Amino acid sequence: MDKKEFWQLIDSAKKASNGDQALQEKKLISSLQIFGPEEIIDFECILCELLIEADDFGIMAAQKIIDGYVSDDTYLYFRCWLVGQGDEVFRAAIDKPDTLAAVLEAPYQDFEELLYVATCAFKKQTGKKEEDDSFPREVAAARGLDYDSGSVTKGEDWTESQLPKMLPKLWKKFG
Repeated sequence: MDKKEFWQLIDSAKKASNGDQALQEKKLISSLQIFGPEEIIDFECILCELLIEADDFGIMAAQKIIDGYVSDDTYLYFRCWLVGQGDEVFRAAIDKPDTLAAVLEAPYQDFEELLYVATCAFKKQTGKKEEDDSFPREVAAARGLDYDSGSVTKGEDWTESQLPKMLPKLWKKFG
């Protein structure tokens, strides 16, 4: 699986779910489980790469404005939500986080469930019940794709007083 196929799966599931993340998760799992184990692992690796790419102080500032706080978990789940919005929204936000003001209607956006899609699909595809070193997240981590502890936040750190000027559209909507 390549990034184009990854984004096609994300976009297709998002479109079919009409904003219902539980349905989006189910659609992703059912679409992904028809692939072979290596392609499911590729999906997980691409997801990890994107979560690492989105580990940026600009994205963190956007989440701070939108939700009012940032913690390790909420920041990760927000980045999952960002990936779940599809390639176009993801790329725009990476380039200019303030573009999220046009996408978001409500605060507290997260899509934690995206972290488990490849594992669920892998279990269904292989019939394995117990996780081991062959599972997607373990393989991704072994390849150095650890979005939890191996990633370093990119960009320039900020203070709360900088947020209104840094992301004016988001600040106007959620600040």
